[in-house]
Amino acid sequence: MRIGELSERTGTSRRLLRYYEEQGLIAAARGANGYREFDERFVDRVRQIRGLLDAGLPTRIIKQILPCLDKPRTIYFRDATPEMIATLRHERDRMTERIRFLTHNRDAIGEYLDAVLDYDRGGGGAGDRGGEGGGAASPDATAPTSPAAPAGE
Repeated sequence: MRIGELSERTGTSRRLLRYYEEQGLIAAARGANGYREFDERFVDRVRQIRGLLDAGLPTRIIKQILPCLDKPRTIYFRDATPEMIATLRHERDRMTERIRFLTHNRDAIGEYLDAVLDYDRGGGGAGDRGGEGGGAASPDATAPTSPAAPAGE
């Protein structure tokens, strides 16, 4: 597929795809016309790269761990420097904490949604909200908060 199709399928700009190629994260063959041609596997690869970048990993580390994401898995232990190991541990721990926060907020939103739906089913629905603003929650309803913020802030 050409770069435009890869861009559309991954939601990644052509410019970023060229940057990923420049960094050695993806590789394109060149057609007779000089256009880049990407294998189907690069759709998943670009999504993996974007996820790792979103998680805060730098491209130099991503380049080192990309072989671990391929099947069959090929891991090059001789390339694992103490700095890389420390960075990977830090990023793994940061992702774990982020997952914990996301899970907490997802659960809080789910509880809030359940309370709203129960309220609507109990006769206090759309036509019986009273007061200004229509969609305001009852005073005892709690909105999801970041677990990092102390209560009452």
